[in-house]
Formats: sequence, structure tokens, C-alpha cells
Amino acid sequence: MAELVYRPVVGLALTLFKAWDLKIDVKGSENIPRSGGAVLVSNHISYLDFIFNGLAALPQKRLVRFMAKESVFRHKISGPLMRGMKHIPVDRKQGEKAYAHALDSLRSGEVVGVFPEATISQSFTLKSFKSGAVRLAQDAGVPLVPMAVWGTQRLWTKGQPRNFKRSHTPVTVRVGEAIEASREQYAGALTRRLRETVQELLEAAQRAYPARPKDAADSWWLPAHLGGTAPTQEELRAAEAR
Repeated sequence: MAELVYRPVVGLALTLFKAWDLKIDVKGSENIPRSGGAVLVSNHISYLDFIFNGLAALPQKRLVRFMAKESVFRHKISGPLMRGMKHIPVDRKQGEKAYAHALDSLRSGEVVGVFPEATISQSFTLKSFKSGAVRLAQDAGVPLVPMAVWGTQRLWTKGQPRNFKRSHTPVTVRVGEAIEASREQYAGALTRRLRETVQELLEAAQRAYPARPKDAADSWWLPAHLGGTAPTQEELRAAEAR
């Protein structure tokens, strides 16, 4: 029954992306298992990341169930869609309920999508990872599949206006090889390894990205270490502390 909602939404997204003339480049989809549970782990730079993460799984005929903040499920438009697609609501005050829900989905053979940074990175660099994704994979006995997206911040991100016009914006997605998550491994060490792998994929996506800022005013979407004007994580922390 859930796929009566999910597949039409995917079709609508693909139609919109074609109308916007997005240049989507996905590599590594074959690393997503064709069957069985898996935890899909990605960086987080846009409100739309989950859509492009999900598109990367389509060649393997997989539909990803994403963990998302509970408020999205209360929205009058997004709420019914999120529930209909069997995404997983996360109430940070009652995280154990979302964890149990995700664990049940993994054990039943679903692919669950997780953003271990928890929130959008406004520096567009990788923040520290929470260990929940690794613990889920260990408890469910399923692999971790690392991935990275780049360019999605130019469409819709925190603190910037949405850009849903016909923009020809490139979006690059890279999926890495699955990582075994055995219980014998320390969750903290495996989380660090996972973050390092996502960082490598992010750098690969950035190298492959075919666009640069048009001028100084357009450099907001590029991180400082790549010559852009996005705030650094240190600057963001300092601003929050004021």
C-alpha cells in the first residue's frame, strides 16, 4: 500500500527536475544492495538531500525510508506524504521510539536513510557524526552504505532563498562501497571510519562538479576552504554563542 504513495511522488520529483533542467550525475548506485536491509548514510547540506539520496537507490529498485524530524510529519501537506511513504518520524525528546521503528524497518529488509550530522551544515562542510547510524546497522546486522551529495544547497538550504526556477543547476551524487557493521567493532571507531569515507565521497563529488560561482555574490554556496564565502563551522559556533 505504501508504494501507491511513494512511486507517484518519485515520478513527480523526476518531472519537476526535468522542468528545472537539473543536471543530475549519480555514480555508485550499484553499491546499494538490491535486497535486504541497509543503512544509507549521507552528508546534509539541503532540505532536498533525501530526494537525491532516494534517486540514487532507484537503479537498484530500492525505496529508502528516511528518518526525519517529527515536525515534518505534522505538516498538512508533507505529513500525509511522509507517512504514506513509510518514512520514520524522529522526536528528539523520545529518540528511542524512532530508533525502534528504524530497527524494525531494517530487520524487515528495508533501506533506511540517515543524516548522522542531524542538521543541515551551513558551512557545507562535514560536521561531526552521531553514532546512531552505526548502532542501527550493528543491531540490525545490516551494512552501512556511505554517500555524498553536492549542489543541492544551490536549490534550497537553510538561510538562503529557494531556487526552483529553470536553473540548469548540476547536482552530483556519489555512493561508496558498503561497510560491514559487525558488533565486534567499537561504534565510535566505526563512526569515525564512516565519516572519513563520506568525506572522501564528498571531495570526489566536489571535484566532479561542473560549475563554479559566477561572481563574488554567487560564491555563498562554496565553502571557505574552496574559495567561497560560506561561513566556517567556527564562525557559525561563534555566532550561536553571542
